[in-house]
Amino acid sequence: MKPQILATGISGLVGTRVQELLQDKFEFTDLSLATGVDVTNYEDLENHIRNSPAKIILHMAAKTDVDGCEDDKIFGEEGKAWVINVTGTENIVKIAEKCGKKVIYISTDFVFDGTRDSYSEDDEANPLNWYAVTKHEAEKLVLEYSNSCVIRIAYPYRSTFSAKKDFVRRILDKMEHKETVIAITDHIITPTFIDDIAKGLGEFLNKDLNGIYHLVGDQSVSVYDAVGMIAAEFNYTDIDVRSVTRAVYFKERAFRPFKLVLKNDKIKKLGMSMCGFDQGLKIIRQQMLSARI
Repeated sequence: MKPQILATGISGLVGTRVQELLQDKFEFTDLSLATGVDVTNYEDLENHIRNSPAKIILHMAAKTDVDGCEDDKIFGEEGKAWVINVTGTENIVKIAEKCGKKVIYISTDFVFDGTRDSYSEDDEANPLNWYAVTKHEAEKLVLEYSNSCVIRIAYPYRSTFSAKKDFVRRILDKMEHKETVIAITDHIITPTFIDDIAKGLGEFLNKDLNGIYHLVGDQSVSVYDAVGMIAAEFNYTDIDVRSVTRAVYFKERAFRPFKLVLKNDKIKKLGMSMCGFDQGLKIIRQQMLSARI
């Protein structure tokens, strides 16, 4: 019998691929509004978790719209960003502790301020926008519980997902329709292939690991360079690229850190490997071609 996993966010960009690639090894139970479960409703959530034989809760659900979260800032702890990202996580941790279940929490590179050359798991977080603040507060709640693990991911991408376009897909669509691609020159990111995230999570679901881990790609690039790499891999030569700075592109929007270079040495020591962005692009291009055959 396959181990059972309680999972929030399983219907999202990352979660659907996690379930698709790991369904032969694990039995996932979806805790979401689609299945009648609201993580912000403590009593309802406790009923579902307590009655499940699953020993692990994989918590991926969050409000991830950075600018939408910034709009919620004026509402503080009453706003949707806080209620979903912090209160929902607090509910899961409290119930998990009562029921003796492990919590694996998916967090973000945005908890860092982007002022250092790179960040390891030991570096101190300093969130600079409201989305990041709520995710960091949730991290702290998770880490107060001894049987827990925080896994940070960054700029996830995959070949296709009809419900939501990741940053690679959005750039490809603009190239395909010959629209101007806005490329930020001073925002360094660590793109992460979602298939690698799924593979890595399979390891975390099998092993008793606690603490913080960076499950991120093996290569950090500027958004401007990422656009060039995407164009080269997908053979788009006649494209209109306009380079801009963060100050221009994100004017009147949530602040974005400059340099989000996350190191993944810790997972490498556990035998996990992650693609660089160039490798990931080659794989998703092949996956997209195969899907058309």
